Amino acid sequence: MTLRHVFIALLTAVSVTFGAVVVFAASDTPNQIELDESLAELNNRDIRNLGIALGEILEGRMIFRYETFGDEAFWGDTLRLHEAIAGEQNGGVGPGVSPATALAVGLKVDYDALPIPLRRALRKGLVDLDDPASTLALLKHDAVLGVRGFFDPAGEQLESVGITCALCHSTVDDALAPGIGRRLDGWAARDLDVGTIISLAPNLQPLIDLLSIVHPDIDDATVRAVLQSWGPGKFDAELLMDGKAFRPDGEPAATLIPPAFGLSGINLHTWTGWGSVTHWNGFVANLEMQGQGVFFDPRLNDADKFPIAAEIGAGDVRSSPDLVTDKLAPLHVYQLSLAAPNARAGSFDRAAARRGKALFNDKADCARCHVPPLFTEPGYNMHTPEEIGIDSFQSDRSPDERYRTAPLKGLWTHEKGGYYHDGRFATLDDVIGHYDQHFGLELTSEERNDLVQYLKSL
Repeated sequence: MTLRHVFIALLTAVSVTFGAVVVFAASDTPNQIELDESLAELNNRDIRNLGIALGEILEGRMIFRYETFGDEAFWGDTLRLHEAIAGEQNGGVGPGVSPATALAVGLKVDYDALPIPLRRALRKGLVDLDDPASTLALLKHDAVLGVRGFFDPAGEQLESVGITCALCHSTVDDALAPGIGRRLDGWAARDLDVGTIISLAPNLQPLIDLLSIVHPDIDDATVRAVLQSWGPGKFDAELLMDGKAFRPDGEPAATLIPPAFGLSGINLHTWTGWGSVTHWNGFVANLEMQGQGVFFDPRLNDADKFPIAAEIGAGDVRSSPDLVTDKLAPLHVYQLSLAAPNARAGSFDRAAARRGKALFNDKADCARCHVPPLFTEPGYNMHTPEEIGIDSFQSDRSPDERYRTAPLKGLWTHEKGGYYHDGRFATLDDVIGHYDQHFGLELTSEERNDLVQYLKSL
């Protein structure tokens, strides 16, 4: 019986008395009478459907946080990343990855996953954060966000390692210390240096082989240099599709990791579209995380645009057994349940934000594309590079060759790394300045500040 089925059974069991409980609550809290009367009208079928939905959310949360889709066969068995994590003293190679090193490259620790004695030891500074053995202890408790360790039956030897969705799309609230706290699912991992982490793997030959399809003379050192060029909070999802490691201006082609919250009601949700939430989940699980599943996208057969993807048949993946497809539905439901976080109290000027809202909907005309309350277009939320006044490099790497109108809720969480797909604008004022010039808005400095405060409030 799955977690979802257990939840459904519990809700069904209490459905008989649910109406009576609601009526009692209404008599005690008059301000809730209207809500309680609506709840009292729920019948057993409504409650069962509610249980199914909540069960899907709980199951999806487990998948988001802990499911590797079998990708440990790639990250561990093939790249041997677990050996670099363990270090020579723990059966691996090299110096190993200590908790201090892991935190330095942006990995996060889930405080709630730790047993109470370990929490106390961390608070008192009794855990050696410079010892890779401490990292293995964290992995045994599934406490490193997005990284799963696979140990021998005795629980002593780290035999493989896999990654989950939470690696790039979660962070923590730093409740105990920087990088150690309670999970914040859906937040973009803007501290995470994905490229540097991958570059630690002893065996990068599979990546060399793929990139050699486009760059026949590429070597190990070059691949590691490319990975290390990405920097914190960035990832290049198209690198192993088209082999383009750098932009025409010489900067890395990697883009900022987008958040996975606030996607309910949103159409295309990656920087350059690509597809729906479920499409991108399938794309990432199979082609980026290197999971073992089934994925179909014939657009990747375009050898001119995606020479590597076309050569390896990335547009038609058929793994058996399929460890991905049956998890896409609950994963999708959980992602849609992740609301964008409210702005923190005192983080913006309320009076200025009210003025900024009026500007947003009128003079600045932001709402033409960022339509409230979705703050993106209902429907096809895509634009050509010319329409938004930027270059086409990243859009050209996508099937539709357009940029998405990004939803704006929770925008305040994007401060690290900058704004737009590649972080080209360091501040919100820089973004507004770009549109002010591109559209000839003639905004005053005070109006620009008011718009910034409004955007921070969303």
